[in-house]
Amino acid sequence: MDARLDEIDRRIIYALMDDARTISAPTIAEEVNVSPGTVRNRIAQLEDNGVITGYHANIDFERAEGHLTNLFMCNAPVSERESIAQQAQIIPGVINIRELLTGRRNLHVLAVGTDTEDLRRIARSLSDLGLEIEDEVLVQNETTQAYAPFGPGNETREAMLTDFISLSGDAEVAEVAVDRDAPIAGMSLQEAARRETFTDDTLVIAIERDDTVLTPHGDTTIRPDDIVTVFSRDGVTEETITNFRSSEPTDT
Repeated sequence: MDARLDEIDRRIIYALMDDARTISAPTIAEEVNVSPGTVRNRIAQLEDNGVITGYHANIDFERAEGHLTNLFMCNAPVSERESIAQQAQIIPGVINIRELLTGRRNLHVLAVGTDTEDLRRIARSLSDLGLEIEDEVLVQNETTQAYAPFGPGNETREAMLTDFISLSGDAEVAEVAVDRDAPIAGMSLQEAARRETFTDDTLVIAIERDDTVLTPHGDTTIRPDDIVTVFSRDGVTEETITNFRSSEPTDT
């Protein structure tokens, strides 16, 4: 099942793709406007859900004692593709396998060898598994970058929210992070009700704080960096959202 991502998850993924080696939870938290505990909790959830599958170093093998990187474009029987891919992973020198949905050349195997003879040894091992090598090429260079749509600069009204779900009728559920100087920061839910901060049909149904999810009560105080889930039968209004956002004007 696909994991549902909100804006915080997407920004965390972007930051890790951009620089997983040196980026820290406090740095990401400052950029996303949540607490470091929330960032660490979200990363753990993304790992548990199989969205983040690992952290890898990009190596220039040519600079590492002149090793050669070779891409083998192979054809595997569709019914056996997955099992052959698993077997190919244990061949010494194989560092990456990509399964494709195309009919032919549906298995790409990236391998590193000390010389051309070592690459031929890898090719023979792949053939022994039943793979037909249709083409191969030496890889000169490879670059990667973070996925731009998950990064900053893509904020729409919906992106200001960490999540937004439309239900049947006009009902909506929204998650929104509380800015440090938001009007509602430091206010209890009882006080928010007295001040008519929300519309009559709006309910706070959950508060995520650091690595825990709280069940809200009347005396629960909303704090900066909380992620608050609100439900409204008639739709979450812009006025409701602004109660969680900074009251300071932004530069244009």
